Amino acid sequence: MDSELTALTTIFTEFYYWLTIVFMFLIHVGFTLYEVGTARRKNLQHTLMKNVMLIPVVTVTFFLFGWWLYYAVGNGPGITGGIGEAAADATPWSPLLAPNLDDNITGVFWAAFLLFSWTAASIVSGAIIERARTGAFLIMAVLVGSVTWVIGGAWGWSATGWLVQTMGYHDAYGSGVIHAVAGGAALGMLVVLGPRIGKFGPRGEVRDIKPHNVWLTGVGLFIILVGFWGFYAACNIPIINVGSDSDPLFAATTIYGTPTTLSGNSFNLLMSLIGGMAVGFVLSKGSVLWTFSGALGGIITASAGNDLYHPLQAMLIGAVGVFIAFKLHHWVERRFKIDDAVGAVAVHGYTGFLALVIAGFVLWGYPAAAPVEGVSAWLGSNADGWPVINPLGQLIGALIMFWVLGFLPTFAVAKLLDKFGLLRVPRKVELAGLDTHGYDDAYPEFSAPNNRLDDVELEALLGATAREDRRS
Repeated sequence: MDSELTALTTIFTEFYYWLTIVFMFLIHVGFTLYEVGTARRKNLQHTLMKNVMLIPVVTVTFFLFGWWLYYAVGNGPGITGGIGEAAADATPWSPLLAPNLDDNITGVFWAAFLLFSWTAASIVSGAIIERARTGAFLIMAVLVGSVTWVIGGAWGWSATGWLVQTMGYHDAYGSGVIHAVAGGAALGMLVVLGPRIGKFGPRGEVRDIKPHNVWLTGVGLFIILVGFWGFYAACNIPIINVGSDSDPLFAATTIYGTPTTLSGNSFNLLMSLIGGMAVGFVLSKGSVLWTFSGALGGIITASAGNDLYHPLQAMLIGAVGVFIAFKLHHWVERRFKIDDAVGAVAVHGYTGFLALVIAGFVLWGYPAAAPVEGVSAWLGSNADGWPVINPLGQLIGALIMFWVLGFLPTFAVAKLLDKFGLLRVPRKVELAGLDTHGYDDAYPEFSAPNNRLDDVELEALLGATAREDRRS
């Protein structure tokens, strides 16, 4: 290193990202607790292990090709260019993807992105609990965690991404590239997977399948909110000279190179959280699930522009996003019989889509990112040549994230798995409980036997048996 100041800056940056990894690990802890708390007793350990096993599967695939993909396709192959030059340093055999005293940053930056990948896969995991085969989910975890969200990140979560430079796309804290992609992916799988047995009555009425442990659900969601502090910090570059050599100004920047501060992040993270939490509490009449999910949805709705919003804007945007997502969730559930066990499509997908659209109007004309030489902004730039945020670019980005990268790939793969009987567990296994195959009772001291049916399932089973008897 050239000087003590350079060395200190490098070590600070290394430690900064290392701390964000620790905080973001809590997001996965929270997702696991949340899903286990929401599942019924007969499905606890299957739910737990499904979410745990995505860690090794996504980690190794992200190391082998996911990290390379982020650097390879940012130019948009077939749209604006070919494979990015930086991809050569992101191959699994690159010296930068191993301990290297000449490079303090790649390992911690790679790990921060890996935790984003776990988050994306976990969002899908929660929506499909209690009926999907573990193998089918792990295939989807690789698809979402190491392919589709990574492509979205390359296109829209890099200063050189084609969506950013040509469309003025801006998504500072991942509303679209992570949450909209993962929420759309969850919806694509749910459409093919179908509802849990007993979720809908014979006349289409929606039945509430309650969490087996609402306290665990609440604690899990609370831990996710704690982890979001690390999520936000990991989306920043901690210290860069945003001034000039003659008049330096050192500050944090977003991933786009635009200035920001942890102080501003703190204002807007908390204000968007409480805006969504208040609306979730009121709309759900005090439901633990929706109050905490509302806090999460509020953050996600404001995250696309939380580097630039005023705190009161962040609060109102978070509140509006949760209101729309809550209403849309229940309408889709009734109209299309979509059984999203934890509301993941609404809390992540709908709010992520809304976040991008809202930011396009509220931040219209603000710089999206520093310009890249030789790339022209199709949808407008400012006097300095910086691509600017605009409603059309954000809408195009939202459609790409939720539908093109989110819904369509998982829908197609789910249809293929379903064709070969590899998507959903057999009916008798679902009725008896997924833990009955290979797991002991999670609560042997006081719980009912694993193969005991609850009232809703028993009614569904008896109804199906009666219909078969009448036909015979």
